[in-house]
Amino acid sequence: MTIRLLMAFLITGVALMPADGALAQKADPAVVKTASGAVRGVIHDGLREFKGIPYAQPPVGDLRWAVPQAAKPWKDVFDASKYGSACPQVSRYGLTEASYDENCLTINVTAPYNGKPAKPKPVFVWIHGGAFVGGASALYPLGQIATSGDMIVVSFNYRLGVFGFMAHPDFGKDYNGGYGLKDQRLAMAWVKKNIAAFGGDPNNITLAGESAGGASVCMHVVTPAETRGLYNKAIMQSAGCATPLHTVQQGEAIGRKVAEAVGCLDAKTAVACMRQKPVKDLLEAATKAGGSDLMAYEPVVGAKTVPQQPYEAFRTGQFVRVPIMNGGTRDELRLYVAYDVQAGAKITADTYPAQLKKVYGENAETVLKQYPASNYSSAPAALGSVMSDFDPTIGLNNCIYLEQGKLMRKRVPVYELVFGDRNAPPVTTDPGFEMGAVHSSELPYFFPHFDNTSKVAGPDLKPASLALAKQMMAYWTSFARTGKPVAKNSPVWRLFDKDSDVMNFDPGKVGLFDASAAHNCSFWKTLYPTILTQ
Repeated sequence: MTIRLLMAFLITGVALMPADGALAQKADPAVVKTASGAVRGVIHDGLREFKGIPYAQPPVGDLRWAVPQAAKPWKDVFDASKYGSACPQVSRYGLTEASYDENCLTINVTAPYNGKPAKPKPVFVWIHGGAFVGGASALYPLGQIATSGDMIVVSFNYRLGVFGFMAHPDFGKDYNGGYGLKDQRLAMAWVKKNIAAFGGDPNNITLAGESAGGASVCMHVVTPAETRGLYNKAIMQSAGCATPLHTVQQGEAIGRKVAEAVGCLDAKTAVACMRQKPVKDLLEAATKAGGSDLMAYEPVVGAKTVPQQPYEAFRTGQFVRVPIMNGGTRDELRLYVAYDVQAGAKITADTYPAQLKKVYGENAETVLKQYPASNYSSAPAALGSVMSDFDPTIGLNNCIYLEQGKLMRKRVPVYELVFGDRNAPPVTTDPGFEMGAVHSSELPYFFPHFDNTSKVAGPDLKPASLALAKQMMAYWTSFARTGKPVAKNSPVWRLFDKDSDVMNFDPGKVGLFDASAAHNCSFWKTLYPTILTQ
């Protein structure tokens, strides 16, 4: 303390609290100063965790269906010990949890911590899935990735469904139908700006996600004008974004139905009217308007959020040039067949041809000859397997993953994969047929005990699956660190240059295989040559 400051203290008897407070804050490892203000997290089990940090203002009032605005600065230290609310959504499949809280745009940061100074660590940003209508960052414990990879792991919430991905003729034209993606991009910009304060390297960021999260990653990859420079590598799991997406105009048709369902009939005042409606009413109206279309609230093409079809961006090279990991699960759509069965659908050998007709139309008879139900343990397993190979109506299928991998590899390094562990933990109640490696079944291998709920109470992995999880974690974190997936004492994962360069993640069978042959992609290409072009 200088003589002048000492005299001031002796005369007034008042300590210089701001300076002393700053020193105390600096000495507290649980407190980090962000651009918006200080946050206090929790230190435990070799981790520093910060949860529920606002990265945007609550999207309410005039900010409902508007571009997100950065969070306003705060003065007091923010309590970052608990996750923020999930964004508004209904419960689905008798499993997921509903939410009605619009004040949900928060971000979480988990970092390894041993109390010692360290060099800046790689950053792994995870975008949650949920068909763009559900899910939340709180469902994914980040600690295992952080400690296994010695990296900073980030997750966040973003607006969903009717609030984040519905289009309407009277929304702003630039980002119509894309406010959820704009939330994500604001969160990504927050990471770029603030992650160094948490010990992360802002120049080594991997953007990753599964299902709608993986598709979101794809939407950021194909929009370089909005996202270039925000990340350095990308991981897309179960996200077939080379499937044609709805246009803004198609999305607006759904938006009109929602407005009408809540009584906002005047086109001139529809948006102002809907901004006055309760969250629950809008969610229920959106569910009815979407009907059975799993992709009713997928990102739409034609505004600045997604200017063109992703397959066109890949074909012309108009995408962010970073190394990419890409692929999905062997039995993706058996999960959705299970949901249908649980809802009362009767899928038998007799109804199997009619079920194929619903999906493949005039091609159904040809598909039936290639995929007779007698080749499978049951008709539901057969239907799920067929669609998991290729389904023209939804991007959750293996041939479309290979298609986009082939398009991307012409300009960037691509590492292609299939998760095939048919002993993966169940992700829904037993539907009465063999599930296998269904959609989202790989998530517990990265996020222990993941179960689609905030309880995070899924079962332990079986020994063989646990060994596979350790291998997968090594490959994924290596890719996030260096752009190349390498695992000690494991097969070399080659660049995806030919059909046989796909890594198969199946216990005891980890190694490269011909995924195109395994999923009959040549057959499907003859039926759908405008979608499967490579």
